[in-house]
Amino acid sequence: MTADPRAAVQRRTTIGTPSMLTILGFVMIATFLVLIMMKKVSPIAALVLIPALFCVLVGKGAHLGDYVIDGIGDLAPTAAMLMFAIVYFGVMIDVGLFDPIVRAILKFAKADPVRIVVGTAVLAAIVSLDGDGSTTFMITVSAMYPLYKRLKMSLVVMTGVAATANGVMNTLPWGGPTARAATALKVDATDIFVPMIPALGVGLLFVLVLAYVLGRRERKRLGYLSLDEVTETVTETADEKVLVGAGTGTGAGAGGTGGGDHAADAAPAHRTEDGETFTGLDPNRPTLRPKLYWFNALLTVVLLTAMIMELLPIPVLFILAAALALTVNYPHMPDQKARIGAHAENVLNVSGMVFAAAVFTGVLQGTGMVDHMAKWVVGGIPDWMGPHMALVTGVLSIPFTYFMSNDGFYFGIVPVLAEAGHAHGVSTLEIARASLVGQPLHMSSPLVPAVYVLVGMAKVEFGDHTRFTVKWAALTALVVLGAGLLFGIV
Repeated sequence: MTADPRAAVQRRTTIGTPSMLTILGFVMIATFLVLIMMKKVSPIAALVLIPALFCVLVGKGAHLGDYVIDGIGDLAPTAAMLMFAIVYFGVMIDVGLFDPIVRAILKFAKADPVRIVVGTAVLAAIVSLDGDGSTTFMITVSAMYPLYKRLKMSLVVMTGVAATANGVMNTLPWGGPTARAATALKVDATDIFVPMIPALGVGLLFVLVLAYVLGRRERKRLGYLSLDEVTETVTETADEKVLVGAGTGTGAGAGGTGGGDHAADAAPAHRTEDGETFTGLDPNRPTLRPKLYWFNALLTVVLLTAMIMELLPIPVLFILAAALALTVNYPHMPDQKARIGAHAENVLNVSGMVFAAAVFTGVLQGTGMVDHMAKWVVGGIPDWMGPHMALVTGVLSIPFTYFMSNDGFYFGIVPVLAEAGHAHGVSTLEIARASLVGQPLHMSSPLVPAVYVLVGMAKVEFGDHTRFTVKWAALTALVVLGAGLLFGIV
């Protein structure tokens, strides 16, 4: 195949002189990341104000409303799914569905920081089999948060390990990225995923090793406690029994708000946001429904099965499941209102963050910045790297899936990379597999709604999570890529 000299000249010109939209796109993303990591503004404010400012700088301020509405329209189903998923799994935690998992993890952990961090990775990986990051984070944080608080362990270790483990598992065919790659490149998802299993297995093993190393660091900082010493932090009062974080004194001590006290009137065991989370380990909380355990277990299995089989859109499934779970477990209206109120803060935080992110993605896409950025980067690939396009795709997937949505990457960038690889004899399947490499980092992207569930429930600043997690997640992605090259998969 003979290359067109004029195309080569044009590409070199594009490489040397990035467009103004390309420059502003990179500056906007960099500004956002710097401000939230330095904690100069809140993530919601940054997601709204920074793109609004850059939209004006681009000269398209008059179209800001259209871009935001388009972004909200794209993310509205996700917001609805997250809202009702939080309610559903919050209720399942209230009624005690996941208590056996919590007890098993606690029995394994034995108050040893190393075992606790490794247990976090194992739990996140197992729950990730449902293919949904939000549910994974809700269950993982609900199980592990009390233990981290009681031992005064670093909460960013928990969020970082959980997000990275979930990122590796996010490559399941029903998880999203694999299906997108298969659709965009018109190949079978099984042909993409099955050969990638050895490389993904190495990636998951690396996450466990990373969890062990981080756990050793925490053990060195805190020491090793016996389970009996830890359980002494259980505080029991006349009207409630909740597990409270070491040093807090009461459930409100870890950042509780007045809204949490309002819920106490209906359910004393859920007096604060921390109390709400800690009750996941309280065997005597009034919200338990032991007689309905198997109903709730069956309902959850049916829900996850329906999600995997795509019997209905996921938001619809969670809306139906949440309504059914509330009605059956809490048939009395005051109890239902109390449960909804208990989880309202998480619902508001996450849904607010999703709609704020709609401003960011709407401006990025509507102004054309994301397209110009992608074309400039792809155009910068020299001809001599053509035979190595699978490697190039794997490397590019790490930053690209962090700075843009999976839809934008798999439907906008991957087909271009596949076409370039095809011209040099690189198979489409190799490109598709390499495109999955960046998922460990993608799950901590500010454009992924599930990450706000993670940091919100864990009471961790998004900037702190980003600063801690990015390096480890990127390293995990490189390990997966290296394993893929070693095994001849990509």
